[in-house]
Amino acid sequence: MTLSQQVNQEMESNDRNNEDTGLIAIIRLRGTVNVRPDVSDTLRMLRLVRKYHLVIYPKDTPGLWGMLQKAKDWITWGEIDKPTLVELLRQRGRTPGNKRLTEDYLKENLEVNSIEELVDKIITRQIKLHKCQKIKPVFRLHPPQGGFKKSLRRQFNNGGELGYRGSAINDLIKRML
Repeated sequence: MTLSQQVNQEMESNDRNNEDTGLIAIIRLRGTVNVRPDVSDTLRMLRLVRKYHLVIYPKDTPGLWGMLQKAKDWITWGEIDKPTLVELLRQRGRTPGNKRLTEDYLKENLEVNSIEELVDKIITRQIKLHKCQKIKPVFRLHPPQGGFKKSLRRQFNNGGELGYRGSAINDLIKRML
């Protein structure tokens, strides 16, 4: 069984076991030195230009799977759950002009009353976070509290931190907020 078949199988089993939001959180864990040009272009298309940046895309985005496979040695990804997404938007959500995402801003610009309502609209695809002009699509995170538990040069299923990690991405995001 190839790596992509294993990841597909894990993603399908996670879909059956968890309350699925249909969203993938992608975090860049490695820096900019010695990156091949094709990988650098892929990371730029994903808007992951710096270390510890996070982006959120719907699972069914065309071409996303190929980009994840090309950049798998530089990033980690998995399915984000609703409480983690609410906390991420509350603590790290920014508007153009680098101001915090507030309830007043949401009411004025997106006709949404709260961050929880915004998350519901993101999950139901009424608002696409990666295409929304009113909210910055990239979240800047801190390094994880307590550091990385494993190697940054190995895949998650081989005892490292990189690649697909399923719902374990939520624990990493909470440590990085």
